[in-house]
Amino acid sequence: MNKIIIDSLSLQYSDGTESLRNVSMAIPANQITVLFGPAGGGKSTLLRCLNRLNDLTEVRASKGKILLDGENILDPKTDVIALRRRVGMVFARPVVLPLSIRGNLTYGLELAGETRRSRLDEAVERSLHLAAIWDEVKDRLDEPAVALSGGQQQRVCLARVLALQPEVVLLDEPTSGLDPISTGKVEAALQELKKDYSIILVPHSVQQAARTADHAAFFLQGELVEFRPGQEIFTNPKDKRTEDYVTGRFG
Repeated sequence: MNKIIIDSLSLQYSDGTESLRNVSMAIPANQITVLFGPAGGGKSTLLRCLNRLNDLTEVRASKGKILLDGENILDPKTDVIALRRRVGMVFARPVVLPLSIRGNLTYGLELAGETRRSRLDEAVERSLHLAAIWDEVKDRLDEPAVALSGGQQQRVCLARVLALQPEVVLLDEPTSGLDPISTGKVEAALQELKKDYSIILVPHSVQQAARTADHAAFFLQGELVEFRPGQEIFTNPKDKRTEDYVTGRFG
């Protein structure tokens, strides 16, 4: 079943840069879909279209549709705040709030009006378990989140998104600044999370793309070159440009 359908999406920034050109793809539910390719290919732009973060940038023109469970999220009448609860995002650099670990996780829920301590405590434990960091921080919940290592902070950022119980989780190079052990923990968490969430990942390397992808999309200069099951695109790409990239001939 498809969670998101992107239909003929194009986007041009105010400086004239054309970031996406007529992109169409169907993103399946409960799988990890990887967007990969050289820098400037449009991957992060597409990610930001999926929860309307591009509304905050200088966009000159855009056209096309993005259907989330059949509803066009690019419709001007879309409740963007509600959309961003359904489609959460984790960025490349972990940015924890200047609060305790617990406070980082309850902040969004409290903003949304949740005041019951039992519900907040339940959300904290559940989301930290899902982000594979509960055992490391369960005795430190009232300590500042900034005291954690970079890898731990990134998993707290993931837990913060999960605390709001989104349907889709977007990740933009979430392990680019992490050591291999922390990277492995994040990747393992994603494999578990796809049972309950639809995950869209911009990886920091081709190797990570190949390790994590159920489906993979190769982007080049704003064009979707190829979109296929992950195993196929990395072992038997159909387009020579994809083959050249995954074999290290360019990019």
